[in-house]
Amino acid sequence: MTDVFEIRAGSTALEKIRDEGLPQSGIDIMLGASGGPKWFVLTGLDKCLIGEYFKDRQQPLNLLGTSAGAWRLSCYAQENALEAHHRLEQGYLLTEYSIEPDAAEVSRKCRVLARDMLGENGANEILANGVIRFNLIAAKSRGLIKSDVNLKQLSGLSLAAIGNTFSRKTLGAFFTRTLFHHPDANAPFYKMDNLPTERVSLSEENMLDVIMASGSIPLAMEGVRNIAGAPKGVYRDGGITDYHFDMAFPKGEGLILYPHFYQRIVPGWFDKSLRWRKPAIEHCDKLVLVYPSESFVSKLPYGKIPDRTDFKTFSFDERVKSWQKVIKESDRLGDAFLEAIETGKIRQKVKPL
Repeated sequence: MTDVFEIRAGSTALEKIRDEGLPQSGIDIMLGASGGPKWFVLTGLDKCLIGEYFKDRQQPLNLLGTSAGAWRLSCYAQENALEAHHRLEQGYLLTEYSIEPDAAEVSRKCRVLARDMLGENGANEILANGVIRFNLIAAKSRGLIKSDVNLKQLSGLSLAAIGNTFSRKTLGAFFTRTLFHHPDANAPFYKMDNLPTERVSLSEENMLDVIMASGSIPLAMEGVRNIAGAPKGVYRDGGITDYHFDMAFPKGEGLILYPHFYQRIVPGWFDKSLRWRKPAIEHCDKLVLVYPSESFVSKLPYGKIPDRTDFKTFSFDERVKSWQKVIKESDRLGDAFLEAIETGKIRQKVKPL
């Protein structure tokens, strides 16, 4: 079973896992990455983490997500997390778009999905959860990127991409990272400052808008304007600044669990084509990366993880059928992860990051 996933760890995390295994009490932070439908390959792992691994959690677990990762992690913090996850899974799976949907259509249907995922009281449950603490990132747009006129927005994005090629720090001229945090504001990443960052408390009034903003892909969706409690502006996908994360986490005993789609970690949205752009080594010291193995992925429909191209490549029925198979297969990831933890095999399986 353990050959279906890989686990890699930074130097401190590697030593700790080889000595102690990976008890859930040793995790302080969990990350959820951007990636659109790629998250379907992790659904089985999510279910095991929610229903088994973290079910008796006593001390705070700080969650940090962007885009699809934020949507996933918002389920963890609801009272019936498995039901919330199921609503997200099935809603995302069965949402149908026209052949050439515009940004208004995609945004409208995604808002329905997000509202259903939260249910009647999900926002309040997230806010009241002092153990599973939900935090997420959205990017406040500047200049041309504030516009929902495609030509203007594309021009601004092109300039941001050019600047980012030279340095990620140039993103500060185009975006302000906004951390929407759990009301307790005690997350270990609260003071991150490698990019211009604003901090806003989550609330019942802004929860739906914030979740929408974190997943509002440029050009494909409309930006979310003037979020309650936040500085006025147009907020877009948090993956723009933090696609797979590259930030310094304060030194402490706990590790950072990162269920991911594959081994590569892409710091920001504009770095996807920059194969040389990687997170700083020192930022990965306590990172524990868990991802499906190549052999596992090769047996999925079409030999790949779902992605946004599936919306155009396949008909609605073909896409649903393919993604359903991925969801079913992903259960093996969760089972294998728990088996490796319970048997102690995780100590031998872990490899350097």
